[in-house]
Amino acid sequence: MHFQWLTEQLPSDEMLATVVMDASRDTESGDRTVAARWSELRRSLDRQGITKEMAAVLEEQALQPTRASGPHGRLIVAGESGILMDRLLLFPPRKDEAVLSIGPDVFALAREADDTVRYLLAEIDRTGADITLYDSTSGAVGGEPHRESVDGEHDVLNKIRGGGLSHKRIESRVEDSWDRNAETVAADLDRIVLERRPDLVVVTGDVRAVALVQGALGAAAREMTEHVQGGARHNGVNGAFETRIDEALEEFRVRRRSVVIDRFRQELGRNAMAVTGINRVLDALRKAQVEELLISDEAAGPVSTLADSKVWVGDKPLELSMHRDEIRQLSSGDARARRADLALGTAAAVQDAGITIVYHDDEILTDGVGALLRWDPAKPSGVVEPG
Repeated sequence: MHFQWLTEQLPSDEMLATVVMDASRDTESGDRTVAARWSELRRSLDRQGITKEMAAVLEEQALQPTRASGPHGRLIVAGESGILMDRLLLFPPRKDEAVLSIGPDVFALAREADDTVRYLLAEIDRTGADITLYDSTSGAVGGEPHRESVDGEHDVLNKIRGGGLSHKRIESRVEDSWDRNAETVAADLDRIVLERRPDLVVVTGDVRAVALVQGALGAAAREMTEHVQGGARHNGVNGAFETRIDEALEEFRVRRRSVVIDRFRQELGRNAMAVTGINRVLDALRKAQVEELLISDEAAGPVSTLADSKVWVGDKPLELSMHRDEIRQLSSGDARARRADLALGTAAAVQDAGITIVYHDDEILTDGVGALLRWDPAKPSGVVEPG
């Protein structure tokens, strides 16, 4: 699961504070509860050496209501220049955490990316569609999805009762109008898929119109389209339909993870393009060999089960090892200890590796970590021979 759309918004060489907290305010004492949570986080940041100026900016932001309802979390990243990121989290974290480090807490960003599904919702009738793009920016506090309407130019839409040639001509014109309007909607969906690269396209509405639109879609959009029943154009909020959307998005998240996990199992079974265990993963990260880092739910945190483990790092992000002497040989600077979760996350981000969180199959991961590799280490110079 790639998360570069998050890391590219943040500097990697500056001191940053990454805050993950429960931001739920569903009770009368909600504001006081959030303030108490923040006080604990502030004390943690003070112990880590945060400046008063950065802490003050963070405090002002953290105490502002998100205006979101129901249980949810919040991810805030701040630097000396101010607030750099403020995003809603799908679920409250198991435990609040604040981390002060060079660059962001990458595992926190990876969990947000894992929860995020960028999708198009097309509510279709026989005249056109209302299309809403829930983009990655929609998760930002105060962010709004992009909406537009598409209306076909063909308005002979209703069949009539009766018989004879006149009836057949009108019926033919009606079906032609449905087809043309569906083609207009499909063309717009194809355009948005090409331009904005969503993960998923959800279609709903009039059953016949939805089928016509699906049939007119190009291959790229059709392959990522799912029909969710129960929605309708101009119908407003529908709780049952929103539940079905949430279920469809969760099914997509599970499928997305399963593709990576299944491949990891296969490669690990062949003893080929996968490794597991902290030492072997560190070795692969150091060689910029990691295509996808896999971490257990507990290792992802917060608080990561790797937080109490230390690795030795040098001046560069890929200079990392469990052994201090090895870093002294690799780096021109002195070796220093760093939290294992922060070091692994930074190294993965630097080499543009993805991160997949493993929720229920973590027995496949030794020490809570594994990696899919970019090349087979058994091949000389990492060259993969043609099939």
